[in-house]
Amino acid sequence: MASDRFAEAHAPLFRPPSSTSTGAVTDRVARSLPAASLAAGGIPMRNFIDEHIFGKMRRDRVPHASLSSDYEFLRRVTLDLTGRLASTDQVRAFIADRDPAKRDKLIGQLLQSEAYVDKWAYFFMDLFRANGKMGRGQDLFHYWMKENLSVDRPYDDVVRSIIGASAKSNHVVAAVNVIAREHVQGKPHPEDGDDFGMVQQLDTDDELSILYAKTFLGINTSCISCHDGRGHLEKVNVWLSGKKRSDFFQNTGFLGHSRYLMYWEHGKPQSGEFLIDDANAGYNTKGASMIRVPRFGGAADPAFILTGARPRPGAEPREEFGRMLTAHPQFARATVNLFWSRLMGFGIVEPFDEFDLARQDAAHLPAGWALQPSHPELLDALARDFRTSGYSLRHLLGQICRSSAYQLSARFNGEWKDQYTKFYARKFVRMLTAEELHDAIAVSTERPGDFKFGSQRAGMAMHLSGPEGNGDVRYFMQTFGQSNRNNPTRPLAGSPLQPLLLMQSPVVTERVRAEKDSRIARLLASYPNDDARVVEELFLATLSRPPSATEREVALAALAKDRVEGAQNLHWALINQVEFFFNY
Repeated sequence: MASDRFAEAHAPLFRPPSSTSTGAVTDRVARSLPAASLAAGGIPMRNFIDEHIFGKMRRDRVPHASLSSDYEFLRRVTLDLTGRLASTDQVRAFIADRDPAKRDKLIGQLLQSEAYVDKWAYFFMDLFRANGKMGRGQDLFHYWMKENLSVDRPYDDVVRSIIGASAKSNHVVAAVNVIAREHVQGKPHPEDGDDFGMVQQLDTDDELSILYAKTFLGINTSCISCHDGRGHLEKVNVWLSGKKRSDFFQNTGFLGHSRYLMYWEHGKPQSGEFLIDDANAGYNTKGASMIRVPRFGGAADPAFILTGARPRPGAEPREEFGRMLTAHPQFARATVNLFWSRLMGFGIVEPFDEFDLARQDAAHLPAGWALQPSHPELLDALARDFRTSGYSLRHLLGQICRSSAYQLSARFNGEWKDQYTKFYARKFVRMLTAEELHDAIAVSTERPGDFKFGSQRAGMAMHLSGPEGNGDVRYFMQTFGQSNRNNPTRPLAGSPLQPLLLMQSPVVTERVRAEKDSRIARLLASYPNDDARVVEELFLATLSRPPSATEREVALAALAKDRVEGAQNLHWALINQVEFFFNY
């Protein structure tokens, strides 16, 4: 790749953005994409999502992109739903299909695929930060999440199972591993001699309470776990500014009987294995803390923070907590917003775990505050549809992907303005995750990885239950933002190291060589007198599209000069294109 072309292709990663908006990032990336013939005609209203999205744009006179081309749509939806690139045969078949419903058919096929299960199981492992704190339970939890996704188990049922799980060992009962992962290590030799579990019980209750609120309700209760909201959160979150630490205590009180005991064998604790039951006396609002300011006392009887509801007499508090949480409308609203953000670039409420419940209704806004959701009616409609579907994640993802709003092109004709961003006036790009990028390189080159997965080996990063790999692969994945699952995941930021690694890392350079059954080796052997076919296949396998006339001319000239070296250089250059490591 010429130096000026390299600089142009990677400019979005090196240039400080003129705006931090997703729209501005997309505008810069889209300018690097080749021109394409976009779908002609008006925008069809395919479901209620489109009525809300395009209705708001019509009312506010905001222009929007055209529908994506078939090539653009195929690559986008395949990566979004499965984390994989389409095969060359899949690209050809989809483009040749004249069925007007072929996009809907493709979405249905992807949602039923094993790759869909792999992609979203890995997503949930990142979401719950599933790591070595689960011990061997990490692989069990991964298997359980894959089974849940395979049968499309209602998501509210999955969440209730996690919140209410008990077990003699988290190495046996999968759902309990979220609880095991959140344990706060206690003192190795507690002064009172009673805490044989070596776990700080109350701090663990608090960590779980915060996790459930953020992940399942989209509410960040971290601040009120240490102090009242008043005097601290008025400029951040109106609803939380009215909450007290005592409210947090009572919400956490549902977990107060939970007991977390590290498993002992031959007089020694076994790291990562826990007994979890409900034999503790209850939440102690004056108990000591290892990670927070001292608890000051107050009521400890459980009360749900959103409604004040209390557990029914005789019912197990954690099960009651799961029932109340998943039955509340905010659970469905937070869930659809989370998955909307994954497919559409950002949430209707952003960040997805920072809802301000006082700013959701335009008719009852606090003075001086703006409405938080960009599309409040759509958010409610998505939540209702999700509940009606029986909390089906397949249904939710399918509804979004079938909408014309999702199927808009990333290319935008005319001048893009930052204020268009909140309208979803185009498809917003996202950089591939580390796992998606590795697997895309593996699929494109037909050179899979070599990961250890229990007693077996795996070729794709998203087959795994967690980050694996050594040496060059580990460094490559970490540079592209692979989560270590010790801390909450963050949006991937660009770094000068990323394009340098795509140029120089053996993860790329060794796989584009014409050896070891690589795609290059197979193509050169299969088409010894047809350089045009080699070029076509490489473009389809890497960028999910054929080359433009100019690209074909340059590529054929390179192969004519030196067939092997030209093909290797072409494949390397395609992987280094900005359109390869962004999904658009």
